[in-house]
Amino acid sequence: MLGVPCLSSRRAAMAFAALGAIALAPAAVRADNGGIGFWLPGTMGSLSAVPGQPGMSYTFQYIHLDAVAGGGKALQNNASIVAGLKAKADAFVFLPTYTFATPVLGGQLTVGVAAVPGNIGVDVGATLTGPRGNTISGSAFDNRVTWADVYYLGQLKWNFGVNNFMTYVFGNIPSGTYDSTRLANLSIGFVGVDAGGGYTYLNPKTGQEFSVVAGFSFNGTNTALDYRNGIDFHADFAASQFIGKSVHAGLVGYIYQQVTGDSGTGAKLGDNKGTAVAIGPQVGFFFPAFEGYTGYLNLRGYVDLYTENRPTNSTFMATLSFTPAAPEHPPTPRGPKFSK
Repeated sequence: MLGVPCLSSRRAAMAFAALGAIALAPAAVRADNGGIGFWLPGTMGSLSAVPGQPGMSYTFQYIHLDAVAGGGKALQNNASIVAGLKAKADAFVFLPTYTFATPVLGGQLTVGVAAVPGNIGVDVGATLTGPRGNTISGSAFDNRVTWADVYYLGQLKWNFGVNNFMTYVFGNIPSGTYDSTRLANLSIGFVGVDAGGGYTYLNPKTGQEFSVVAGFSFNGTNTALDYRNGIDFHADFAASQFIGKSVHAGLVGYIYQQVTGDSGTGAKLGDNKGTAVAIGPQVGFFFPAFEGYTGYLNLRGYVDLYTENRPTNSTFMATLSFTPAAPEHPPTPRGPKFSK
């Protein structure tokens, strides 16, 4: 039977927890006035709620995003109303985290901070309204190599056998690279906070796991545009089957729904509430790394099946993480033998 029967529940949870260090890796995103919110759907993956080992962990992530909106779909990009949008972003995330050995509220506390350099290109077929209210026709293109904001995160995780629970908070500190006069930005131009919780079912005997993480994004005002995004709800989910000890494969997906409308004098399209539903494949590999650490490589992709007031996105994520390895159980001490 496929699975990981040779590992105890405790040791399996510790070995699989390499994914926990990458569950909140931030992504290159832009404001809802570009049709995309503070939270990048699909940020959470398999085993998100499984606790790990205390100590430092290091995550490196590559994110590629393609966004397309046809000429019949108008979106707001900064101060401009645009149509025929095509955008590509390549972002590189470096996320060091630290997991404390001392329990907090009976759970395991992890904190981290991330830097996100990258490249973004935006091509629009027509700009319907310019920054000063002028009507402009024709195409426009903008491309930048730049930095996103600095992101911080905190997580609390609890383990109860095959059931694992977590809560998290995730936010940004503006990097100062946002430019309201340009189409291409990795920085979002405002302060945002996202909070939520999650659950992971992990059965080491059968090798089956299922994870779901849901939360709400709360957005500050973009003062350059007098534009404030509405509150966004998101739910990321993943399911996989382990094939032996070190490989697992399955499906990932997300649901995104803006629950309150955009506001401010800069919100030229009104409420502009967005919706997206996506699904895709994933595969992950665990491997021995340097001394005292376990390596993990995860590849996953998402394709939007349904969108409203958002571009149709295709996203690919490649994540390489190094987390403290579970300690081996020492042999049982045995005293000297005495014979009579």
